[in-house]
Amino acid sequence: MPVKELAARGRGFFGEFREFAIRGNVVDLAVGVIIGAAFGKIVTTLVDNVIMPPIGLLVGKVDFAHMQWVLKPDNPLTKPNEAVVLGYGLFINAIVQFTIVAFVVFLLVRAINRVREMEARKPEGEASPPPPTPTETLLMEIRDELRRRPPAGKKA
Repeated sequence: MPVKELAARGRGFFGEFREFAIRGNVVDLAVGVIIGAAFGKIVTTLVDNVIMPPIGLLVGKVDFAHMQWVLKPDNPLTKPNEAVVLGYGLFINAIVQFTIVAFVVFLLVRAINRVREMEARKPEGEASPPPPTPTETLLMEIRDELRRRPPAGKKA
């Protein structure tokens, strides 16, 4: 039996997978991951090309991406790129990127929480009191009638 028919019937592994895949949370998560990856690329470009060059210029014309400690230098007589280096400049760039992303996420969560608080505080509309019960109506009529009559000791 083809996979498509099994999934359409909703039986077995493929049916469960179909239920899982079309569930709203999974789709929302996938959209979040895609947007997050795109946002990460934007932040990386921002840090590497906009933020770090002026900081490097202020520090003394330093390119943070090329800052490194050489543990074992490259030997020109052997195969290329056998040098062992600690790229702490790339680590500094990653810290700046993380800080920017964390700050933006903080601002988003803060804004969402404020909207939720405003929604929780907002009254759901002025609820009119429920209509009086038949007993209450009868008691109000009796009260109104007694108010209209003169007191027992006085003549009208």
